[in-house]
Amino acid sequence: MALKITEECINCDVCEPECPNQAISAGEDYYVIDPNLCTECIGHFDMPQCVEVCPVECIPKDESHPETKEQLWKKYIRLTGTDSDD
Repeated sequence: MALKITEECINCDVCEPECPNQAISAGEDYYVIDPNLCTECIGHFDMPQCVEVCPVECIPKDESHPETKEQLWKKYIRLTGTDSDD
């Protein structure tokens, strides 16, 4: 499933450049994640990079966008045009 940024976000700007899919952007009050672009870094990294760098732990899974790892992998392929196991 996609991730989301909660209102605990302190707008520290560290997550946005870490996202390989450019799914993170500045929202009205705090950063937001586009669920259509978020693959939880599947295809790029072993762990979601935004979660790894977030100093306040405000990036949980978005229960309103449930996706399996297979669905996230297919999204990665669609977004990148790649079918790599890297």
